[in-house]
Amino acid sequence: MAEDKFTTDLPTFEGAACPLPLPHSDQIVLGHGSGGRMTHDLILRVFQAFLSSPELAAGNDFAGVRLPRQSGLEGRIAISTDSHIVTPLFFPGGDIGRLAVCGTVNDVAMSGAVPLFLTAAFILEEGLPVETLQRVLASMQSAAQEAGVTFVAGDTKVAEKGKVDGLFVNTTGIGWISPEVTIGGERAQPGDAVLVSGTLGDHGMAVLSARGELGLVSQIESDIAPLNGMIQAVLAAAPHTHVLRDPTRGGLATTLNEIARQSQVHIQLTESALPVNPAVQAACEMLGFDPLYVANEGKLIVITPPNEADAALRAMRSARYGENACQVGTVLPGPAGRVTVRTLIGGTRILDMLAGEMLPRIC
Repeated sequence: MAEDKFTTDLPTFEGAACPLPLPHSDQIVLGHGSGGRMTHDLILRVFQAFLSSPELAAGNDFAGVRLPRQSGLEGRIAISTDSHIVTPLFFPGGDIGRLAVCGTVNDVAMSGAVPLFLTAAFILEEGLPVETLQRVLASMQSAAQEAGVTFVAGDTKVAEKGKVDGLFVNTTGIGWISPEVTIGGERAQPGDAVLVSGTLGDHGMAVLSARGELGLVSQIESDIAPLNGMIQAVLAAAPHTHVLRDPTRGGLATTLNEIARQSQVHIQLTESALPVNPAVQAACEMLGFDPLYVANEGKLIVITPPNEADAALRAMRSARYGENACQVGTVLPGPAGRVTVRTLIGGTRILDMLAGEMLPRIC
C-alpha cells in the first residue's frame, strides 16, 4: 500500500490549546459519556468509591478472573459489559443490535480471550414498533453467528413513552483466556510497534451523517465488526503481543493516552502513516473534528514487540476487516503517559485525551 493513500491533513499549531469544559461535579452531563477525561474522572471519583476491585482498578475493557481452583480448569474467565444508546437505531453499515454484539465481543476479545457467551437486556419505549425490535434482534442474531458466540440469558423492561429513546440494549460477554496469554494496557514496553487494523473515524462519522441534522450527504459506512477472529490470528503469529485495544469512544488518540498512562510510556505516532478514509477526512475538516478522536467500532490496536510486528501485520492483513492494517507508531520510554504525533512538516504535536463529549449517542 502506498504510504500516502491514507494521509491526514491535520492542523499543527504548536502550543495551541482549547479551553477545557467546566468540571460539573454535582450533576451528570453529556461529557461524562465521552470516554475521555470527564469519563475517567467520574469513574475514579464516584464509581470506584463504591464499586472497587483489583479488576476494575486495572483500567482495561475487560476483567480477567481466575477460575476457581476446585473447577480443575486452567486459565481465566474474561468478562465485559456494555450499554448501547445510539441514535438513530439504524445507520449506514450497522444498527444498535450489531453494535451491541460486536462491541461486547470485541471488549472480551481484547484480553486475548475466546468469546463464548452473551447476555442481553433490553429497555423498550412504549410505542416502539415490533417490526423495529425484530430488525434489531435479527441483526444481533446474525452478528452473534458471525462472531461464534451464543446468547445464554436475557431480560426485557418497558418504560413509559418519552422515558427512553426507542430502545436501549445492555450486553455482557464471557470468554476464556488461555493460561499462555497475558494481555493488558499496562504491558506496553519501549521499542514496541503500534499497529492499527484500518481506517479511523468511520463509525462516528457514519452515525453523525445518518442523523441528517447537519445536511451531510456521504457514502461513509460504520466499521462495526467482530474482531475476535483477527485477534486469534494475531496471537498465533505474534504470541508475545503486549496490548490489544479497540479505539471506540474518544478514538485512537484517547485510547492510546489510556495505554500510555497505564504502562507509563510515551507513544509516538507518524502522521503520514495514519489511515483515514478521504470521505471521513473531508467531513471532519468541514465540521472541525479531528478523526483521531472520532469513534471506531471495528478497528484493532495491536502493540507488539518489534521482532513480531511484521508477523502481526501479515496476520491482520490476511484476516477479514484487517486488509488496510499498518504500523502507525512506536512506544518510547518517556515522557511517561504522553502521546505525540510527528507531523507532515516534521514537527511534534501532543495528542491529549479527549476532554468532553464530541459526538454524543454514538455507541
